[in-house]
Amino acid sequence: MKKIDPASTPPFAMLAGLLRSRRFAGLFWCQFFSVFNDNFVRNMLAMLILFRLGETHAGPLITLAVGTFMLPSLVLSGLGGELADAHDKAWLARRLKFAEILVQMIAAAGLILSSLPLLYTALFGLGVISALFGPVKYGILPDLLVKAELMAGNALVEAATFIAIFLGLIAGGLSAKGRGPEGTVLQLMAIAIACFAASLFIPSTERGEPGLHANRNVLASTFALIREVAQDATLWTRTMAVSWFWMSGAIALSLVPVVVRNKTGGGIEVETAVSALFALGIGIGSIAAAVIAHGRIYLKMVPFAALGMAAFLIDLGAATYFLPVASREIGLAEFFSSLAGLRIAFDVAALACAGGLFVVPLFTAIQADAALDRRARIVGGVNILNAAFIVGGVLATAILQSSHVGVTEPVLLAALGVLNIGAALYVRRPAAHGAI
Repeated sequence: MKKIDPASTPPFAMLAGLLRSRRFAGLFWCQFFSVFNDNFVRNMLAMLILFRLGETHAGPLITLAVGTFMLPSLVLSGLGGELADAHDKAWLARRLKFAEILVQMIAAAGLILSSLPLLYTALFGLGVISALFGPVKYGILPDLLVKAELMAGNALVEAATFIAIFLGLIAGGLSAKGRGPEGTVLQLMAIAIACFAASLFIPSTERGEPGLHANRNVLASTFALIREVAQDATLWTRTMAVSWFWMSGAIALSLVPVVVRNKTGGGIEVETAVSALFALGIGIGSIAAAVIAHGRIYLKMVPFAALGMAAFLIDLGAATYFLPVASREIGLAEFFSSLAGLRIAFDVAALACAGGLFVVPLFTAIQADAALDRRARIVGGVNILNAAFIVGGVLATAILQSSHVGVTEPVLLAALGVLNIGAALYVRRPAAHGAI
């Protein structure tokens, strides 16, 4: 039988083939269920704050939830990279996903008791597992796929990530809307078990550096990885750009639910619909990046995508700035029958689409150029900087949102858009020369 060259495979056929393949499907579904898990708990916490517990400072508390989840990545991504390079990544994934079942039990207790401390604890535990799993899932992709498939594989992972975010947001929202906790607890445990089961189908891989011993001083390994990333100018540029994307996304995802509720009166159904549009946009942008690349590591679209992110963030801020504070709750039909609602919905979807076009080529280039024996640690170093940007960004946003400063959410969205113009300028020249 004649062997088919992946580079000559049509993009959509390649995407469909990967989803059917034994070597990719296990990782795909493990990632999908894992992200669903994380966002189920995060949004369950957010909806409890917004709609059940009646917290007066909902904005900063929801933003703090993002920081709680991301904080472990600052100090544990380096350890995760070392463990992934030293061991079979599939073996490590299975153990992490088993631990996730135990963390879900804490989340279930937090739901039953409507306990913010327990839910924040579970969110932190999921953040620890995510920090250790990140270098595994991204470091293993080049082991499972050939280079011509790598952009398509990353596109599918990113699309699945944000679809899982959307479904997790729905499930988390429903858990706080007067629904009995028993069914939600069963759902929490079922998804955690499904995630572990999917990890059993990830193919084993060779160790990147079998003799490597993890540094017990996680701070030392963290700073060592940052120094290693900083020494390579191309890798540093790519990492800064990827980190900027994740910070922008985290801030936008923390601001949009608050601005939709405060300015339009949108309830859980509206919040869910807006989240669906964000997930759909990321999926479309990610798949579009793979289709445009056609098996190449193609980076020239990146600065244009950054300009798109800037434009839609600025317009999202402008669309909501002049709206009065909502005096009542509205449903889906009323939201989407208003010009303001349609404008917000379009901006959210277009912003997400531009984000997918921005991040998929950049991260694929990082994976493709990393040496086998250090790939997971490089990914770990990138994740450290991603987390630093996210935590710094959401904490700064929480401070600006607080009653002591009082910057409104529409202003923050527009300001973030202006900053994204700077990001486009940062990547413009390197992208034109293929250096990022």
